[in-house]
Amino acid sequence: MFLRKTITTFTNGFSEQIDKLKKNIEKADAILIGAGAGLSASAGMDYGGERFERNFADFHKKYGIQDMYSGGFYPFDTLEEYWAWWSRHIMVNRYEASVGKPYQDLLDLVKDKDYFVLTTNVDHQFQLAGFDKKRLFYTQGDYGLWQCSRPCHQKTYDNEKTVRQMAALQKDMKIPTELIPKCPVCGSPMTMNLRCDTTFVQDEGWYAASNRYEDFIRRRQGMRILFLELGVGSNTPGIIKYPFWQMTYQNPKAVYACINYGEAYAPKEIGERSICIDGDIGEVLKELK
Repeated sequence: MFLRKTITTFTNGFSEQIDKLKKNIEKADAILIGAGAGLSASAGMDYGGERFERNFADFHKKYGIQDMYSGGFYPFDTLEEYWAWWSRHIMVNRYEASVGKPYQDLLDLVKDKDYFVLTTNVDHQFQLAGFDKKRLFYTQGDYGLWQCSRPCHQKTYDNEKTVRQMAALQKDMKIPTELIPKCPVCGSPMTMNLRCDTTFVQDEGWYAASNRYEDFIRRRQGMRILFLELGVGSNTPGIIKYPFWQMTYQNPKAVYACINYGEAYAPKEIGERSICIDGDIGEVLKELK
């Protein structure tokens, strides 16, 4: 549908773009937020650098792991090592993480609007900030959930109690063997409920959220919708970016807004109804407030 050529708005028109976005937030009948990793990065949830070294220096030294993202794919020799990594990763990014200010500022902007959130983030920041759970669709999973690694059934399990034990009792980058989680149905090892291959479990909660998302879109067709994309990169554009472009194109009353440091662009077909801000999401949200 769209040509390869895109339009990009850089920060030389920052104030004008902020004002334009603010006006569109105010007059929108509904706001559909699409959030990617850039939003959490702006909130300080960086997977590399000092934050990684502070929490995973031992894993970096022993295994050569460079950041938290790549560490999730490391082929550890034992499940004791695998869960030592993951329990620490979950604690740092889920159970010990405080709510990021960009998430709080975003909620302040939309809490009195008709909004819905579609996100590929798995760190629970939206719920920590106070967003209505029934207005959230986590498409790629949640750090707080486990599933059967086979998987033998389509159900997920809360992991907080065991993860806290793993993190507290691990030694020499290994957890006690008795803490290795096993599927209660078939006995296979459990794994993270994160979409990385075809074994990802979409449980009842996932489908309920998916249905609410589809219902939100269906009931607002033809309305003045603001498609607000925040920090969505090019890894999985088919989940948020491309659908947002398409829905904007199909609805003459819709406006597409993209806030992303270094990746703020839109197809020229919707250029006149696009707001592209190349900048730090947290700073932009603060300005909008």
